[in-house]
Amino acid sequence: MAELAALLFDVDGTLSNTERDGHRVAFNRAFAEAGLDWEWDVATYGALLSITGGKERMRHYLEQYQPAATLPGDPTEWIAELHQAKTRHYETLLGEGGIPLRPGVERLLREAREAGYRLAIATTTTPANVTALLENAVGPDALQWFEVIAAGDVVPAKKPAPDIYEYAMAKMGLEPARCIAFEDSHNGILASKGAGLKTIITVNDYTRDHDFDNAELVLDSFGEPQQPFRVLSGSSSVIDGARYLDMALVKRVHAG
Repeated sequence: MAELAALLFDVDGTLSNTERDGHRVAFNRAFAEAGLDWEWDVATYGALLSITGGKERMRHYLEQYQPAATLPGDPTEWIAELHQAKTRHYETLLGEGGIPLRPGVERLLREAREAGYRLAIATTTTPANVTALLENAVGPDALQWFEVIAAGDVVPAKKPAPDIYEYAMAKMGLEPARCIAFEDSHNGILASKGAGLKTIITVNDYTRDHDFDNAELVLDSFGEPQQPFRVLSGSSSVIDGARYLDMALVKRVHAG
């Protein structure tokens, strides 16, 4: 078995519960600012999350929920401008400190970094969103922790296609056997597994009912020493009594 060298992280829902209290709210603020009467409640947004990518999500909503809408110009350009406004509102929300990292995330990142493991981001969200989250939730130097930030439109096909993971590994010069992925959704694990990666899942309110049968380990969070995770699926011999996700457990999952 090849030795583990790198940890590849999804962002939204994995590093932070950004979807319900971040992106959804930012979309609604952008809609109101544009004079639209659209309102994505928690349930509606949960259904829309089957579509990866914010611009793609808006296009799907427009086609399926608002087919009679009259747009003030080219649909692609209009969606792009509306998405830029949404990103601005999202960055404001992050600056207000209302979207922290999930339990155990910063601890694991610091442990992996201090142990010499390489880190990368593989996400469909925009680079601006990644920057805003990491700098506000961790600190101004957090971006430097990641060797590669593969985000947004750097690849033509978004998750569930494996392209974003393949792009990140190519940039790092690594084969899948030397990496492990961290995801939170069915589309995410389709992407990571499609790229040949072993995958650890941490579910959230939107994804706890997703199909993760081919994940190596499924948890409710990374956990902390005083806030242990709950194991939803995984080998007891690999877990070996662990109460939170640390590099020792990550390495056992990778080697298992």
